[in-house]
Amino acid sequence: MLPVLVVHGGAGIIPKERVQLACAGVQAAVRGGYSKLQGQGSAMDAVVEAVTLLENDPHFSAGLGSVLNAKGEVEMDAIVMDGRYLASGAVSAVRKVANPVQLARLVMDKTSHLCLTGEGASQFARSMGVPEVPEESLITEYARMCWKKKNLAADANPVECQMGKMGTVGAVAVDAEGNIACATSTGGLLNKMEGRVGDTACIGCGGYADNRVGAVSSTGEGEAIMKVTLARLILFHMEQGCSAEAAADEALAYMKDRVGGLGGVLVVDHQGEWSVRFSSLQMAWAAAQQQTLHYGLNTGEHFTQNIDDPY
Repeated sequence: MLPVLVVHGGAGIIPKERVQLACAGVQAAVRGGYSKLQGQGSAMDAVVEAVTLLENDPHFSAGLGSVLNAKGEVEMDAIVMDGRYLASGAVSAVRKVANPVQLARLVMDKTSHLCLTGEGASQFARSMGVPEVPEESLITEYARMCWKKKNLAADANPVECQMGKMGTVGAVAVDAEGNIACATSTGGLLNKMEGRVGDTACIGCGGYADNRVGAVSSTGEGEAIMKVTLARLILFHMEQGCSAEAAADEALAYMKDRVGGLGGVLVVDHQGEWSVRFSSLQMAWAAAQQQTLHYGLNTGEHFTQNIDDPY
């Protein structure tokens, strides 16, 4: 069953013209991350590689392609967690960094803190030699269009404005030694207030990993996810004996019933059993295990092929 890697490209509604790009993006990311596992890389190496690839893909709202805040600027959040020691690192409201997930890993590896934010995170990035990139290099025409034409229109519906964006990206993995990790990265909420921090950077919300139980990466309505600490809630249900799938379903149902929130999760247990569940209409996802590529988009979809076969 091991190793295994699962990735997602965000829960929500994906415009028809971007569906193929979303599916291709998560499949490319899972292939890249799985290659780390095949080369005896760690679970942490795999999830960071997969999420880095998604951050570099302009069709997702993380890194390049992030949605814009109320001022038309990019502010990004990311988290990583290592299930061996419950070590974690996160960054929030960071700017001018191409790969926030890699900066989050540096926070975990090089500091005694769990999360750095804003200018403090930027100063830390510079001290670690992380290149600073022009903000414009992270903004796509699609992100600019969503901000200008949808959010600033006098008759704009704020719910509909979110529907066309592809959101948070994430990954969970178990390596050949049984070690578990997760990583999550996002550009956040379209037209959010400057300085808003969502669930992604919050441990137990946007992600959690524990070698004794499993790992979760979350996506969806950030404020709702934080109210129920979704990632840790799922692992709690697993500790009580639920399977990965049952735990995810119970937690997502609770979030919808208690706070009216929709979302999606990747879940893997310490034995390599995994599940992809979402209460939103769609979520692009892909998984790699035993040389098989798994992928889907809509509820109930689960396609497979040999991972070495062409796209």
